[in-house]
Amino acid sequence: MKASLFKEMMAGFDEAVKHRRGQKARVRVSRFSPAVVVLKPKDIRKIRTTLGLSQSDFARYLGTSVACVRSWEQGMRRPQSAALRLLAIAKKRPAALLQFVA
Repeated sequence: MKASLFKEMMAGFDEAVKHRRGQKARVRVSRFSPAVVVLKPKDIRKIRTTLGLSQSDFARYLGTSVACVRSWEQGMRRPQSAALRLLAIAKKRPAALLQFVA
């Protein structure tokens, strides 16, 4: 790491500590709010069929059970957290799931 980058990072850290202690009033704060992903059962099935995967293979790629995939596709349950993120990625770029999760 270059010395100037290190100094810049340390200055930022010092500012954050001062802000936390109430010693520094003007600090830029950024918050990241990921977009809420809503997938309907037909969307999940379409992602899987676009990839040409069976429910069992799809479950393996997502790190979940076949029963979970089946219940998502039937609308009995909704995918949560990591599985939902992987499905959102696969919806936009289906091949990415096969490429990076394999």
